[in-house]
Formats: sequence, C-alpha cells, structure tokens
Amino acid sequence: MASPHPRNHRFRRPDQPARPLRLTPRDLEILRLVAEHRFLSSVQLQKWLDTPRQPLLRRLQRLYHHGYLDRPRAQLDYYHQGGSRPMVYGLARRGAGLLRRDLDLPFSCMDWSGRPHQVGRLFLEHALLISDVMTAFELACRKHDGIQLQLLDGLSPEKDGRKPSRNYRWNVTLRNRQRLGIAPDRVFALEYTTNRQEPTRAYFFLEADRGTMPVTRSNLRQSSFLRKLLAYEATWTQGVHQRRFGMHRFRVLTVTGSQERLRHLVEASRQLEQGRGLFLFLDDAATRASPDLLKEHWHSPSGTESLMP
Repeated sequence: MASPHPRNHRFRRPDQPARPLRLTPRDLEILRLVAEHRFLSSVQLQKWLDTPRQPLLRRLQRLYHHGYLDRPRAQLDYYHQGGSRPMVYGLARRGAGLLRRDLDLPFSCMDWSGRPHQVGRLFLEHALLISDVMTAFELACRKHDGIQLQLLDGLSPEKDGRKPSRNYRWNVTLRNRQRLGIAPDRVFALEYTTNRQEPTRAYFFLEADRGTMPVTRSNLRQSSFLRKLLAYEATWTQGVHQRRFGMHRFRVLTVTGSQERLRHLVEASRQLEQGRGLFLFLDDAATRASPDLLKEHWHSPSGTESLMP
C-alpha cells in the first residue's frame, strides 16, 4: 500500500509539499545563520543552535522542501562515492525574501547568489572550510566568559549604528609599483570584556587555504600565497586598515589542508621584511579536532602562540 506521505527526493522538491509549514522563530534563526555563512552543514547548524540533532534534521528537510533552503547539487559527488555526509544548506529565494520581510535584512547584505544549488564542488568545499573555522571560534568563545565573536562582515549592524556591509575588499601598491587586490575570506573580531572597564577588540582576517594555488611564483602578476602575504604586509605598513576600517591592528589567520602545506606557508611568511608578526597558521585537522581554538597553538614565523589575551 502506498504511503500517505511519499518519500522526498534529496535534491528535488515536490511540486506540492505534503504538509503545510508553520514558521517559527527558530526557523528564522536557521535562515539567518545560513545567510550569514553562505553554506552550513547540518552538523555546523547543530553546533551553532545547540539543539538536538534529529528534530533539527527534520526541520531542515521541511525548510528545503518548502523552498526556504537550498541543497547544493555539488554534494551529489559525495553520495556517489558511497557513505554518508552531513547535508549542506544554502539560502533559497523564498528564505531570502522572508529574512528581508521579517528581519529587515537587505538582499545586498545576505551572502546569497540566488542560485546556491549551482555552485561547484571546489567552491562549496572552500565555503565549508570557512564555516568550520567560524563555527569552531564561536564554540571556543562560549567556553570563556568575557570573550565574544563579532562577525564584522556579517548581517548584524555595528554597535555604532552602521549598517552591515561585506565590502572588505581593497587594493595596495607595493614598492615595485605592483598593484594587488585583496579580499579576506572572513573578517571578524574577538571582543574581550573580562576585567576591563571598556571592551577591547582584536581584529582578524581569515584565509581558508585549500592548496589550490602555488605558495610562491617568480612573477607577482600570477596568483600565489606569497602575493597574499605581501598584500597584507603592505596593508599594515601603509595603514590601510586604520584609514579604511578603523582597526588599530590586525592579524591574519590561515587554516590550510595539511601539515606539509602549513610548513611551506610559514616558510613563505619568513621571507617578508616587516610583516612577519601579522601571520598565524593552523592545519584543517587541528582546527576540527581542537576543543578550544582560542587556546590552540597557532604557528607563526617565530614559533607558536594562542589567541587568548
């Protein structure tokens, strides 16, 4: 006998969902988190929301089948390889419209292309690495009273009333007149209030390195990780961070795919003349396994250090 509720397809919505959906404040929070990070897996969402897994999975499924969330089709590669992985979600058109209406979030501030189901596998994996790092930072901050994560390129307005913006892109000119553009993968701050009359902020630019570009090249007109390092160094020496963003100082955190790649990146940072102290590195496996990313030993050109004040 046929089931009264037909089985839903993983990557195809029914013409008409079997049951109506009554949206809740938790649904809005799910949509806001996905819009904030562009792509989140069900496991990452569970960590952000600190909620039981099975009820969340059922809710995500319904939000997808009712057109509020999307499932990038690049995930099909994983399922064809066998085994199981957490489902990944992006914001769908209907979800973006709901956030615009109910939370007054402009479309320009949502990290939403309108077609998240069409992104490629490499782009998706890069986005999930960024989400992994930011999720780990959020969980680490929850372990410490007086430390909060502030996503400066996110959806929340700044405390001074400024509207949210993702426009953290800029250009610098090197001594040889080479002009370089730079756009961090994420921009955030750690705000410290413990034992302080006024909160203080430490600013960070995140680079999620999946090893797809050479560490060095003979020509700076070609992409390389060293070119990124030089652009950040010039940002610091020329005071771009102060003039453009009002940051008194910053660090660049790079999470990469392997210990070997990490060693090469650290060695490249040692070639810099003035900006070596800006950079800290960690491999992806350590990021995922770390119980507290703030206490983790990040690698620098001169040794290791943590992010605790």
